[in-house]
Formats: sequence, C-alpha cells, structure tokens
Amino acid sequence: MVKIEAIIRPQRLEAVQTALEELDVHGMTVTEVKGMGKQRGATYTYRGSQYTLSLSPKVKIEVVALDGDEKAVVEAIVKSAQTGEVGDGKIFIAHIDDVVRIRTGERGDAALS
Repeated sequence: MVKIEAIIRPQRLEAVQTALEELDVHGMTVTEVKGMGKQRGATYTYRGSQYTLSLSPKVKIEVVALDGDEKAVVEAIVKSAQTGEVGDGKIFIAHIDDVVRIRTGERGDAALS
C-alpha cells in the first residue's frame, strides 16, 4: 500500500476529486493548507499600500491506495490538477506498512475496500 499526498491549487480540487472517483478511489482526506515553493507568494496593492503574502493557499489531498493502483492514481491527479503554471503543486508517495479499519478490526488490503 502507498499513501499519496498531493498539494494542489484549491480551484483544481473538484477536477481531482472527479478523476479519482472515476478510478473508484473514494476514500480521501482533504485539508486546506498554506505553503510556499518557487512561487514565493504574491504582491498585492490594497488602499495604496503594497503587501506580500508569502504563503499561498493550497489544498492537501491524502489517499491510501493499493500498490497496483499507485501509478493510475498519481497520473489522474497530475492530469486533473495541472495548469502548466508555477504553483501547480507536488505529489508525495510513501509506503504504508499496515491499515486497520476501526469499526471491524480488518487489516491490510481488506481495510481499504
């Protein structure tokens, strides 16, 4: 099993969610986050004064998938989140040793379905 964490633009969340649902990936956690990469924030003018926001609003999506589904899930996220501009985000992939469904006590692959 793998845990896939994607940091994306908030406006691309619906497209990513739809792409994952088409792959029958329904279990996901979504968190509103702020972050900074090469984009380094943005400068705005408000009432004649300039100010810089160094942290941009982003959305973090966390999905745990079977090893065989990893490539398809990552590809779906990339295709649906990509705009081609700086700030599109990142995907992090980590291996998961075990999963336990709290309600039934099921472990491993059975706990994901």
